[in-house]
Amino acid sequence: MVAGNVGDYARAMTNHPTFLQLRRSGLLGALTLLCAAAPVAVLQGPAYAGLWLLQSLALWALCWQQAWQRRALNRPTAEAPLYGSLGLANQLSLLRGLLIAATGGFLLQLPDAPLLIWAAAACYSVAAILDRVDGFVARRTRQTSLLGAELDTVYDALGLVVAPVLAVLLGKVHASYLLVSVAYYLFVLARSRRERLGLPVYPLLPSTLRRTLAGFQMGYVAVVLWPPFQAELTRVAGVAFMLPLLVGFVVDWLVVSGRIGAARAAAFDALAAISERWLQPVLRLLLVLLLAAQAVLDATASSLAQQSVAALAAVLILSGIGARLGALALLILWALSPPLALTTPLFLSLLSGTVGVLLLGGGRFSLWQGDDHWVRRHDGAA
Repeated sequence: MVAGNVGDYARAMTNHPTFLQLRRSGLLGALTLLCAAAPVAVLQGPAYAGLWLLQSLALWALCWQQAWQRRALNRPTAEAPLYGSLGLANQLSLLRGLLIAATGGFLLQLPDAPLLIWAAAACYSVAAILDRVDGFVARRTRQTSLLGAELDTVYDALGLVVAPVLAVLLGKVHASYLLVSVAYYLFVLARSRRERLGLPVYPLLPSTLRRTLAGFQMGYVAVVLWPPFQAELTRVAGVAFMLPLLVGFVVDWLVVSGRIGAARAAAFDALAAISERWLQPVLRLLLVLLLAAQAVLDATASSLAQQSVAALAAVLILSGIGARLGALALLILWALSPPLALTTPLFLSLLSGTVGVLLLGGGRFSLWQGDDHWVRRHDGAA
């Protein structure tokens, strides 16, 4: 069944519980935004609250419409019957859409009230967390659905438009990061164009790395929206987060368009194995060496607490006892208190290596890879 074309069967079942629940969810979301406009009016004024409400309602209407046009996909497979209810997991997905819509209410006018900036960061952060939770709930309640899978992709893409645009307006990321926002839509448009022209379109194989890179983009943008994290570092870090994802889209396009066939795709599996066995361990070692060099140059500028966090992170990374956790600790440390030598080749190399460890993991010779397993696994799966 094609998404967006639910057919006569779906149109005839207007009283099905799934459809009734979707309608109620749409109204409840609109009422929630209407109620939320009241504190916005108190903090920023009625005119501002009115525009915020209009933007939020427009985005919520888009989110709800995406669910409504796919309503006949609330089933485990295309051949299976519809579930008897929308399900908690899909309701959580709709909540994600509502939170993204609330975040988008600030796009046309940045708030002066600091509390509203915190609120926008909180809304998108919760939406990013729910991206992991809804899948867990779907698997635990044994109600995974085609609808949930499609909404997951659609809301991820929408969130990676709304949140980065807001981050750019706040000065937290460079405008070039918006390439992440348009990459998915350009990919979909290009694939649709090939279909319209009758050109072959080849399927993408499931990829843990693709899902990991997308998840980290949402995490990165969620973090940079919070006021305590300094723009001096978040703008630079955005480039390191952005480039692997964009390269991934290029590779996916080469696969979809047939420029990379099955034989060449096997070479990418070999590269993944090489990365796991050699690249990631070497990257960990180089990162710790760079960190030691930075510590020597920055010894007088760093506090004892900062030096202690950096030392602990170095131990985690070098030993592989949670290399991703160590990399995350370094990024948070620098984002809260950027080093003075932020644009030196040494620190830029250090920052790139840290993001690399965060995205790829520790690899071979790691003493504990629990953080890697958590990133890769499908929560709630048996």
